[in-house]
Amino acid sequence: MPIYRTYKQGNLTVGVWKVDETVEQLRSMFHQFSIYEEAFARFSSEKRKQEWLAVRVLLKELCGEEKKIAYLPSGKPYLEDGSRHVSFSHTHGYVAVALHPSVEVGIDIEQYGTRVQRVSSRFIREDERVSVEAGDEVYALLLHWSAKETMFKLMEDEAVDFIKHLRILPFEPQKSGTFEAYEKRSGQDRKFLIHYDTHPDYVLTFACLD
Repeated sequence: MPIYRTYKQGNLTVGVWKVDETVEQLRSMFHQFSIYEEAFARFSSEKRKQEWLAVRVLLKELCGEEKKIAYLPSGKPYLEDGSRHVSFSHTHGYVAVALHPSVEVGIDIEQYGTRVQRVSSRFIREDERVSVEAGDEVYALLLHWSAKETMFKLMEDEAVDFIKHLRILPFEPQKSGTFEAYEKRSGQDRKFLIHYDTHPDYVLTFACLD
């Protein structure tokens, strides 16, 4: 299908793709699939193949041309041609990509589900007030979790602890919007403006380092 949703915040571009296609249908969307053959051959799972291809199809649609993704030793992705900073994420049935021409970006998409309530002690601080949207605590918890995943990607520090080092400031969840967060790991006490969107199937968060 075409791009499911797009978001534009200044020079920050975000896209979401709903993965309805088969592996072969996704492959057929590339003009030069040969540049991906070696990396693609490593995957045996059909689901993993779908996600991997869908990220690159979405990237192609957002950029207007096919781009090759490479990885730093840390696992952080980057575009080989250096044209933009990139971040991507996937969850059940969807992939998301964030792009910016000059600063680092982070993005996370999480499937809607109640499991987050059982593991909230792993990422919710005592001083974080989780507001309930329309009686649904799940969205509020998922937004906290997803935002911290986005921040983690921006910080590039494997030692980040979601409770000790990351804090979401109080906000009232809406269908979409922004909220503030900050980190205490780097010594810079950096603040982040987290953009978010909620959907019956997922929550999405994204941010950039201004």
